[in-house]
Amino acid sequence: MTVIASKNRYIQSLPKYLTLCEHNYVRALKLLPNERLPEQVRKVQLGSSTFMIKIDSVAKYTMDISIIQQSGNVKQLKPLYLTVRLYHDAKVAEIIHHDYHQRIKPSYGYPNPKMHHKDEKYQLNAFLYDWLVACVENGRAVLNWDVNNGLV
Repeated sequence: MTVIASKNRYIQSLPKYLTLCEHNYVRALKLLPNERLPEQVRKVQLGSSTFMIKIDSVAKYTMDISIIQQSGNVKQLKPLYLTVRLYHDAKVAEIIHHDYHQRIKPSYGYPNPKMHHKDEKYQLNAFLYDWLVACVENGRAVLNWDVNNGLV
């Protein structure tokens, strides 16, 4: 008798993942700069940390943004850096890069050389959801007042 060992592959729940990405899309739109053009920036203060949300590129159906932590860094950790793609036709947003790494695979075999979790992509987008909720509910927009324009 031959026994075939099957590997338990991680299979992502697509409805659960899309729901998460839809929530990320709605909240990300609230944090974008008013002018949605490349190189536009909005700064958000969350606690003692300041984050910069920068529009990297705009296309007909997509927009890429970067979320960069500028201050409030913990000495032992790298500052936060995420690249998020917003799909306007599907109304979803997902992380495509994090911490200057290459693209994130939908799932990873386990164990793997870089010790990624099986559901690394879902976990990163769940982190983005938590971060966006914190910013929308508790964050403050950093205002840059220009006192030389004669209005103030």
